[in-house]
This record gives sequence, structure tokens and C-alpha cells, in this order.
Amino acid sequence: MRREFITTPFGRRSMSLGMLANQHLASTIEPGTRRHKWKLFRSVCEARRALGISDRSLTVLDALLTFYPEDELSDDSSLVVFPSNAQLSLRARGMTPATLRRHLTLLIEAGLIFRKDSPNGKRYARRARGGQISEVFGFSLAPMLARACEIDGLAAKTITDRETLRAIKEQISICRRDVSKLLATAIAEALPGDWNDLLGEFRTIVSQIPRNATLYDLLPIQQRIIELHESIVNGLKSQVNLGILSGNESQNERHKQDSKPNFPFDSEPSRIQNQLPSSDRSDQNAHQVPEETGSPVSHPPSPEKITLDVVLQACPQIIDYAPARAVRSWRDLGSAAMVVGSMLDVSSTAYARACAVMGIETTAIVMACILERATSINSPGGYLRDLTRRCERRQFIPNRMLLSLLRAQAKPRVSANDTDARVSFHKENLL
Repeated sequence: MRREFITTPFGRRSMSLGMLANQHLASTIEPGTRRHKWKLFRSVCEARRALGISDRSLTVLDALLTFYPEDELSDDSSLVVFPSNAQLSLRARGMTPATLRRHLTLLIEAGLIFRKDSPNGKRYARRARGGQISEVFGFSLAPMLARACEIDGLAAKTITDRETLRAIKEQISICRRDVSKLLATAIAEALPGDWNDLLGEFRTIVSQIPRNATLYDLLPIQQRIIELHESIVNGLKSQVNLGILSGNESQNERHKQDSKPNFPFDSEPSRIQNQLPSSDRSDQNAHQVPEETGSPVSHPPSPEKITLDVVLQACPQIIDYAPARAVRSWRDLGSAAMVVGSMLDVSSTAYARACAVMGIETTAIVMACILERATSINSPGGYLRDLTRRCERRQFIPNRMLLSLLRAQAKPRVSANDTDARVSFHKENLL
């Protein structure tokens, strides 16, 4: 057992009970205790928040450990290092003397080192006649060795909490994505239910997530968003017959269920609604500016009737994303368009807005056209938002997009014409 020897600081520095406790702890090191100094330093780095020290303090501790000649901290040898301020500053990456003194004090207060001052306050080692060191004055690393087991436990708890926090963040992110898309689907399909109330609750939960969230901040938020996710899923399950939706082509008949009559999903030819949303069509005249006001309003020509076969002929790639890889109705096209939107990183907000303005069928056709030219569109989400705004101003007709794609398919595929085809696609759709 190391002989207990209590020393007080030199000069004007006062003695504290914490310093007394650190020196007493250093004298209670069990015989034969050994720790690799850099492994122990790694544990201190992991547990630095629990120990109450900063990264700059760790830099000073790192510099002190470099002056200890052995790789292992052991009670058998002297644990006191005695570098000068100049040498310690160099190994602390050029830290200024004032900053160096401040962080040495923080390390002492954290219980990792303590001062063993000489009679004149200088740091040095006194050697005996045989050349061996008999007395050393400087900074003792004994408290860190004495607390090795405690430090390792704090480091292990810190690592566990960090992994748990990361898992909770991932689960919250997945729940946020699922809740957002499920609510967008329910609102776009006009399913009966309190979806707007659930959307408001979802926004309230998300707004409460702090920027630098801790484990204890996210635990209640995780519980609330999981309960909201389960509530939405149960609400959708109660309205959707999964057995019918997953029917195969060997069935003789399919049940047609349409909760939004204004947007039919039939396999018959359908007129593309590229004007105001169906809920606002009765108020079209209220949005039109009379001609005598002199304000120009762009009125696109009446759209032609577009059949589902024409859409699939112009946009064959959309078939790969449809249920059972087959588009038999407008509903199948809408389902495939939602999958394509998710694949192209189109936000649920932008997709829901497009459905509200252009209609579900028109949005599905637009997404099919965007998929065909995905390589020439930098931001599909931004492109969809721009088309939505143009549709609100009645300056966008999806027929032109389909005609442009049909003409591109009719022409021979020559690499020299690829750029002209892309430019023509954007000019015809946006001008």
C-alpha cells in the first residue's frame, strides 16, 4: 500500500476538500494495479462529459501522459511527471500558458491528477547517490489510476447510451417518414377519418424534438410517435381490405371501391383534369379575372381525352412500379406513381399538394412522365412543385408532356439528338 502523504499547494493557491479527497484516493491504490495509459486515456475521452472536462483539458492530459516513460501506469513506480510549462505547452499543441494553467486546474478538480509541489513550487526530480530518483515534485497521475475501474464503467455507460440514442433517433426517423407518407396517402385518397387532427398531433410531436437531443429528451417523444404510428396504421387497416387489394389476376371479378367520386379510377378513358382541384371546380368563376380588368389570364386549351393505354404507351417504365407489375386501372397508375415519387425523393408534402391542385390522375401521369425523363431532371421534387404552381395559374397541360414522349419514341434513337430531345421536353412542358 502506498504511504499516504498529504501536501498542500504552493503559493497563493488554497487547499480544498476535493484536493484532499484526491490525494487520499491516490493512496488507496491496490498493490499490483496496472493499466495501459493510452487505453485508460481512451476511457477518459469516452467519459469526458460524465467527468466534467472538455476536449482542451484532454489535450493537456494527453501531454502529461507523454511525459510518463512507461506504457503502463503502475503503483510500483512513481506516478509523478514534472514537465516545465514550456515543454508541456509544446506537447499540448502550442497552448498558451494561461489556458494551460486553467485546464490543469480543471483536471485537478475533476479528480484525475493532483499537484505535488516542491518547497519553491518548481517541478523537478531529486536523485540519490546511486542515480535513482528518490523524490519527485510535479503532477501525480495516481488519482486516474485509482479511479480506473470507475472510469471504465463511465465509458461503457457512455457508449451504451450513445448506441441507444442512435437507435432511438433511427426509429423516430423511420416513424416520421411512415407517419408522413401514411397521412399523405389517407388525405390524398380522401379516406374517412380525423386525418387532419392526426396531422396536427404529428406536427406538434415533431416540433418538440430539440436540435441537440439527449436520450432522456427522446424517450417520451419516441413513445408518443410510436403510439401515433400505430393509431394511423390501425385506422387505415380498418378501411382497407388487404385481401381484395392483394388479389391476383386469376380472380374473376374485382371489387371497385371509390371513396372520392371526383377522381375516378376506372380502366375506361378519362378526361385529364389539369385545372383547379375538384373541390374548387364549383368556384372556378370566382378565380377568373374578368376581361374588362385588363389583367391577362392564361387559359390553356381544353385537354383531349387521354386513355390509360396512351399513358402506358408514352411512359412504359411506370409499369415496373405498379402492383403485380401491371397497370389495369387508373388506381394502379396512382399507386405506381406514389412508389415512383418515393423513389425519386419527392416529398410527401409536394406530392399531396400536386394531388390537391392537379388531381390524382393528372399527378400520376405527370410522375410517369418525370420517370421517363428522370435522367434529365435534376430535382424531380422541385420540378413537380413548379408544375403544380403552373397548374394553379392554368399554364400547364400534361397532354404536351405525353405528346413529347410519344414523338421521342417515334424518332430513331441517335445520341446526337438526345440533348435536343431533352431541351424540347422542358420547353414544351414549362413554356
